[in-house]
Formats: sequence, C-alpha cells, structure tokens
Amino acid sequence: MPTFCLDYQPAVAQGAGIGRYTRVLADSMPALLAPGERLRLFYCDFRRRAPKEPVPGAEARAVRWVPGAVLQKAWTWLGVPPFDWLSGRADVFHFTNFVSRPVRHGASIVTVHDMSFERFPQFAEACNLRYLHHGVARSVGEADAVVTISEFSKREIEACYPETRGKVTVTYPGIASDFAPASPEAVRSIREKLGLTRPFLLTVGTVEPRKNLAFLVDVFERLAPEGYDLVIAGAPGWRCEPIFERFADTKFPRQLHYVRFVPDGGLAALYTAASLYVIPSHYEGFGFPPLEAMACGTPVLSSAGGSLPEVLGDAARVLDTADADAWAQAALELLREDEAARAVRREHGLRRARFFTWERCVQETLALYRKVAEA
Repeated sequence: MPTFCLDYQPAVAQGAGIGRYTRVLADSMPALLAPGERLRLFYCDFRRRAPKEPVPGAEARAVRWVPGAVLQKAWTWLGVPPFDWLSGRADVFHFTNFVSRPVRHGASIVTVHDMSFERFPQFAEACNLRYLHHGVARSVGEADAVVTISEFSKREIEACYPETRGKVTVTYPGIASDFAPASPEAVRSIREKLGLTRPFLLTVGTVEPRKNLAFLVDVFERLAPEGYDLVIAGAPGWRCEPIFERFADTKFPRQLHYVRFVPDGGLAALYTAASLYVIPSHYEGFGFPPLEAMACGTPVLSSAGGSLPEVLGDAARVLDTADADAWAQAALELLREDEAARAVRREHGLRRARFFTWERCVQETLALYRKVAEA
C-alpha cells in the first residue's frame, strides 16, 4: 500500500493561508486512510519550535541539523539534495506552497494557489517574484499533478503554462465551522472592545497593495456622512506605508478604525456585527474572508478580482468597476435593504458558505493521491 508524504513546512512556518491549508490536510487525512496507507509529514525544525509528533496517526520526520532556509536555497537554485533523501521514500509527495522539491523516487503533486505573481507582478516583492517565476515553471512542468483552489486559477495556470493542461485538479478549500452567526452578547462585547457605536462596513486581510484598501477609503468617505464607519482588520504587509498614510489622511478619522489583531475568538462576532462586508481586491485566488462573512450572516459587496465572482456566486453583489461613486451607491443600496430582502440575502450567503467544506477538500485531495499513486 502507498505512502504519501506531505511537505508540512508551511504548517510550521505560517499561521494562516497556506499554513492553515496544509494543517487541515495533515490533521484530517489519517482518519481517512485505507488499511495499509501511510501519511508522513516532513518539515525542518532547526530551532526546535515544532512538536515532535504534530499529528496523531501520521509519521513525523523532521530535519533539525540544518536551518530550513539553507535547504530552501539549495533546493531552489541547485536542485539538491533530493527531498526524499531527507523525508524518506514515498509513493506520492505533495508540496502545498507553489514550488516542489526534487525527488528521486515517487510521484509529485504541487499546489499552485493563484497566478497573481504573473498577472500583477507590481504587487509582489522582487525577490519573491524571482523565486516564483523560476520555481513554479519548473514545478508544474515536473509535477505528475497540479492542484489549485478555483476554476479561475485553473484557467490561469493553464494559460500561463500550457503544458499543464489535463493535469490540473481543483479542490476548493473550506470554511471553518466556527464561522457562524455570533450571539448578541458576543456582538455587543466586540463592539465595546473596539469602540464601535455606529453601523460599520468591514474588510479583513493583510494591508498590502493587492487588497486595494486606499480605494476602499475613497468609497468609505462617500458613506461616512450617512452615518457609517469603516473597520479594516489585518496585519501590516508589504508596501503598506502609503496605505496607512491614506488611512491617516481620511476626512473622517473618528469613523475609520484600523484593527491590527482581532481579539481571540472575536472574528466571527466582528463579521456578525458588521452591516456590510466589502472586498475591493484587485485579485484573489480564492477569498476566505467574504465567505466567512457570509457564514456569519453578513451581506457582501465584492470586486470582480480573480476568482471572487466564481467563489461568491450570486450570493454577493459583485462590481466590475473602479468607480468609487458606483461602489458607494451599491453599498448604500445593500445597507438600506428592508428586513425581508436582507433575510433573503442572508440565507443565500449562508447556503453559499456551506458549499465549501474542508471535509470535501481533504477527501478530494486524498483521492488524487491514490490516483497518482496508481498511475
């Protein structure tokens, strides 16, 4: 029976995003393995920060004698040492963070989440661009299968790398079960903690150019005189300084709230408390926050950036324009809907969010492992 090896490094190094995706695969797969199948997790732990046995039911194999950054550079630019020298032999290797590693024996699968580095290179650091340009082209060419997280991203990958046609599989990520409408007490608590006394628009995500947050402030300034606040929640990211300057320059500083960290357990309550979730992003390979907002019963106004129209479907209001007046008008229409219309929109959002489950993502990924192993 086959052994499947998952590159667990993103789960060790990252809290959200690709780290969360990798952790869910690792945590859920052991219970779904057939008799005789094995799951191995490989990661670097030079600083001894990761648990020795991170997932019950999975074999853990860590390298602690060399920094992971050294190995990454050797893999990226020299193609050595073979990954399976360190991880041990396996039938299928899965690399979840855009770039695969060289293996001598066994098949390889690589997850490419989106093609933003090709479509919007101005939104990425130069060193990361070089790494992705070099690594992704090699990885998808060598891989036995490519996984991505939306049909939109599949089309993007096949357009950029025609050799991948026929070997790209879509496995949608899921929404965590703890995203659900919060209790009135939880909503009241998060409002008090963050000083939110008026109805507010919300956006969640890293403060970086791709998220188009300066434009969102333009939209907000058209709504502030109507009595609405804006809450922007997310950690500072690459080239965030001009964006924070735009926050500071707003005409309505008391109505714009920047929250770097949401209190533990408070994100679902913050989504629930919001009158409208707004995502003006230029490009998304999937888009977790608007779906999380829908799962909490909050209506969504979204751009048409990347996969957002596909993922959100008809449960969100999607605008394919960069006109701030049009966005402000659409937001007001949603904010002023009567209770009956808002209830219908809420139910559509809840139903759409329930479509995306981690259980299905893990099952489809494991099915791909078996298919590749058999081939």
